[in-house]
Amino acid sequence: MKILNYLKRYSLLIVILIVFTVGQVAATLALPDYTARIINDGIIGNDQNVIVSNGVLMLVVAFAGGICTVIAGYLAARIGTGFSRDLREGLFTKVESFSLAELNSFSTSSLITRSTNDIQQVQMVIVMIMRMVLSAPITAVWAVYKAYSVAPDMSWLMALAVGVLLTIFVVVFSFALPKFKLVQELTDKLNRVARENLTGIRVIRAFNKQLHEAKRLNVVNLDLTRTNLFIARIVALMQPVMFLILNMLSVGVIWVGVHLISDYTLGIGEMLAFMQYAIQVVIAFLLISIVFIMVPRAWVSIRRITEVLSLDALITNPNKPVKPEEKSGTVEFKDVTFGYNNADTPVLENISFTAKSGQTTAFIGSTGSGKSTLINLVPRFYDTLFGEVLIDGVNIREMELHDLRARIGYIPQKAVLFSGTIMSNIAYGTDDASQEQIEKAAEIAQAANFINSFPEKYETQVSQSGTNLSGGQKQRLSIARAIVKDPEILIFDDTFSALDFKTESKLRHALTEITKDKTVLVVAQRVNTILHADQIIVLNQGRIVGIGTHQELMKVCEVYREIARSQLSEEELKKYNGEEEDGRQEG
Repeated sequence: MKILNYLKRYSLLIVILIVFTVGQVAATLALPDYTARIINDGIIGNDQNVIVSNGVLMLVVAFAGGICTVIAGYLAARIGTGFSRDLREGLFTKVESFSLAELNSFSTSSLITRSTNDIQQVQMVIVMIMRMVLSAPITAVWAVYKAYSVAPDMSWLMALAVGVLLTIFVVVFSFALPKFKLVQELTDKLNRVARENLTGIRVIRAFNKQLHEAKRLNVVNLDLTRTNLFIARIVALMQPVMFLILNMLSVGVIWVGVHLISDYTLGIGEMLAFMQYAIQVVIAFLLISIVFIMVPRAWVSIRRITEVLSLDALITNPNKPVKPEEKSGTVEFKDVTFGYNNADTPVLENISFTAKSGQTTAFIGSTGSGKSTLINLVPRFYDTLFGEVLIDGVNIREMELHDLRARIGYIPQKAVLFSGTIMSNIAYGTDDASQEQIEKAAEIAQAANFINSFPEKYETQVSQSGTNLSGGQKQRLSIARAIVKDPEILIFDDTFSALDFKTESKLRHALTEITKDKTVLVVAQRVNTILHADQIIVLNQGRIVGIGTHQELMKVCEVYREIARSQLSEEELKKYNGEEEDGRQEG
């Protein structure tokens, strides 16, 4: 199991912990022997020296046992917290290595639960195992042996108690395990509903669906509460059952012991020592029962964490990466076909084109035509099923991922900002960006004016997800972040849709100056955005149905003509010469 690898680095501490645990148990089980000597030889034998000497030894042994207990507790806590820290880092690193295909296998709320609640459950059980499960079996076995050596005639009482305790464990475990699994699933569901409500609060209020969402949350919350109450009832039942067995065992020991004492086959000291050993055995099982109650829930958490750790990333670095000799940023697709996992039909089929450096290549098509999917193949967010994607003549599968993505400035359709300052967000992809470079990028992205309007300018704090900024402001900061990186390839995934026409026009004009030696890929819904592109690729149902400039496509591509005519006025069509040329050709 991969999760155990995170415990191996603490092997030495675990060995030391076991040593101190054995010392703790030895001290605890030595005390009944001194008690028996004090009663038999000291009190009944009327020997004051035996009482004093054994009393002093009891204090010394108890003190030594206390020291062992404290050290063992510290070591268990250190191992548990270190293990959870390493596991959390390992899980985060694993998730970071996933392609979008693997990330789609888990919901965001599920990954958050696994990284927080599940790891917390495992940590708690690890600490309990280190403290209780290590000491309890040693205590139980050792106490049974010592009890048998002190009073073998009463050992059948111990065997009966142990048998009853083991039966209870099996029954409780069989009932608890399915319920703990259900708790984790319901926790995931509750987190998902809560997250959807928090992120979609505006839509919920706009459509007056607060009551509907409250009912959704209440259904999941009620199921979770009922399941937790069922588990709580089992846990609450365990303690009184254990104490009932302990009391019955004590009564049995006294009843049998009295008869043995009257027959002169057992001393009072031995009977009391046997009772103390019996109590230690029951307490050991009580501690184990506490851990066993937690183990089913932790086991579910372990399986959920292992599910993530065991999932191999589909997109990894090649064994012998190749670095392109040129740095022009030319992108070439050769007969590329792509489909999502479990999809019946491919999203893209037989895609071939070349996007050259110094040119703008635009992609347009109806919703679901595969535009965003296509450009997500360039930074290897997904891998192709067939065909090749090349950058400067090198297949991107042969390039190191860091080197590949260092060449690309990616601006997603939905701007993503992080908690911090405006400056830290713009410089996010460039560790050594200067103040001058950041301000220049903001100016090109048409963000400088609104940034300078804030009292703290570039040191203005950005709230979580940028909720204190408008959609257009967030998008311009996202564009500035890509510009300051100064990559060979710039990818705009329907980036301009959040901008007004005036800002978009200024931005496109400013970009012209800095993209003369870059490859620019633009996904757009609006024809106005791509009218002046050097190359427009028209997609329809995952296939290329047209490649050319605006004027060329107006002549030969019916799909493009339909899109253009639905968005542009007659005057605009004539202005860009598309409609006139089309008319001449028909005449």
